[in-house]
Amino acid sequence: MDAFLLQILNGLDKGSAYALIALGLTLIFGTLGVVNFAHGALFMIGAFCSVFLQRLLSLSYETIDPTKTDFLGNPAKVKTPYVESWFGPELGGVIIDWSVPLAVLFAIPVMLVVGYVMERGLIKHFYKREHADQILVTFGLAIVLQEVIKYFYGANPIQTPAPDAWSGVAHLTDTIVYPVWRIVYFFFAVVIIGGVFAFLQFTTFGMVVRAGMADRETVGLLGIDIDKRFTLMFGLAAAVAGLAGVMYGPINAPNYHMGMDFLVLSFVVVVVGGMGSLPGAVAAGFLLGILESFASMDWATTLIPGINQIIIYLVAIVILLVRPRGLMGKKGVME
Repeated sequence: MDAFLLQILNGLDKGSAYALIALGLTLIFGTLGVVNFAHGALFMIGAFCSVFLQRLLSLSYETIDPTKTDFLGNPAKVKTPYVESWFGPELGGVIIDWSVPLAVLFAIPVMLVVGYVMERGLIKHFYKREHADQILVTFGLAIVLQEVIKYFYGANPIQTPAPDAWSGVAHLTDTIVYPVWRIVYFFFAVVIIGGVFAFLQFTTFGMVVRAGMADRETVGLLGIDIDKRFTLMFGLAAAVAGLAGVMYGPINAPNYHMGMDFLVLSFVVVVVGGMGSLPGAVAAGFLLGILESFASMDWATTLIPGINQIIIYLVAIVILLVRPRGLMGKKGVME
């Protein structure tokens, strides 16, 4: 039973990342009809927002501490972060320690701007083109963004530790312990997903967007600039992917190819859930995360070697053979 519960937790952890990325992908496809292969790069950029802020907060200057000496007996040079000199050692240390959660606030405007520029500068020119053209141009953009990150930050993973208060383990039962940050990530994903659905369901802006997703021409005839609203939705989708990347940093150290690692899996999640279906994307994300977790257990890999690497694709094949539109997809959409 303990092993079963742990695999459920592991699945929810993986599924949270899948669901957040797939949610953004589905928002873009449902509103703009664009198959965005650069969405994984947005996840990567979000992760490197936390790297950038961590390095920014850790900038320091050297001072001479006469009370300490180096191995030659000379007064030692001590590095003091600017944040600590401005806010004091205690508050400054707390700010540096909580750089990853603070990066959430930093990443929101950054990702909104990145999404807006991407949509206005490139994506809008491919609305009426074939999906193959959209895939090629967005995949090329993803490679460019990946190489830019590699140029500035190198090829090696960069550690972005969680705050000390959340870096330990939680004793869920007498026999089950689990990393606190992974639990935090799951609840963070639930809040973001709930916020997106609430925004679309209960705000006027969201209701117009949902109407535009169902019948774009009719909404346009009512005098509503639906294209402008869809552009803002692209920025929102970019922000969701970016926030997923920010908080995922302490789980998997950011590296320049992490976006590609999640990209294919995210598209599989979207297709299984149903192209254009937001609930389907979220449900499929958590479902496939849990299945992948169970497939990684010793008995499964012993019975079928490598099953943990292909389980998601096997499930996708079965579902698409039985129901080509996906679990919750609308009839005729990418069918």
